[in-house]
Amino acid sequence: MDRSQLADFLRLRREALQPEDVGLGRGPRRRAPGLRREEVAALCDMSVDYYSRLEQQRGPQPSEQMLAAIARGLRLSQDERDHLFRLAGHAAPQRALAAAHVSPGTMRILDRLADTPAQVMTELGETLVQTPAARALFGDETAFTGLDRSVVHRWFTDPGAREVYPEADRAALSRSFVADARAVLAKHGPRSRAAAIVEALLERSTEFAEIWREHEVHVTHAQHKRLQHPEVGVMDLDCQMMLDPATGHVLLVLTAAPGTESHEKLALVSMLGPRQTAGSGGRSGQVV
Repeated sequence: MDRSQLADFLRLRREALQPEDVGLGRGPRRRAPGLRREEVAALCDMSVDYYSRLEQQRGPQPSEQMLAAIARGLRLSQDERDHLFRLAGHAAPQRALAAAHVSPGTMRILDRLADTPAQVMTELGETLVQTPAARALFGDETAFTGLDRSVVHRWFTDPGAREVYPEADRAALSRSFVADARAVLAKHGPRSRAAAIVEALLERSTEFAEIWREHEVHVTHAQHKRLQHPEVGVMDLDCQMMLDPATGHVLLVLTAAPGTESHEKLALVSMLGPRQTAGSGGRSGQVV
């Protein structure tokens, strides 16, 4: 670990970012160039003390998970992320396995959607980053580990994962999730993470296995969804999914028509804290 070079790199990247680049207001008293340390720490979901010690050459060696969070927070490119890993004494992630790195362009879009439910997901339904409004609607989906990182796996193994949707819509969603899993498995093959998820679900979920045997391979994703929240009830929402072809990530954005009851409910949800779900939390299992 090269503490000196790591500290210089973090400081230079922090000073190169402007508040407007990450959706923050500049404010009247900003004198130092770039972002403040506390702002970067918030973007990285870590304490100000932890981040500050890294810039001051006195912090511990960051874990790979911490480095991935810093790369997202500082809006690093893949090359810059790889350099960060090496400075911190880790091997750079293999590009073929680096699906967790969200591109700076996608992060800039997300920064401008802070009051809108939006999140970046992999093609396996693994949530990589969420806006505060998305956490209020879905809960913190970035905290799951192992197979439960995938919403497909949680849907069929954790009853709490279904609570965000009205019961009448769940059967159709089950078919959609199975078709998605089949498409991703066909794309990546029998040694992929998709294969591990499918194999586990065939053993653990009778519902998944029954739908899987029907070989559905094409499901059109609905542009309108009904979601429910324990404090405001059911909302009719428009669902936009934007694909980043370079990473395969999908930016999911949920909105409601202005002037509707759902619009008022969604605004109220966006002011609430992260939703607490009744599920097991999926904090264990084989790491994918």
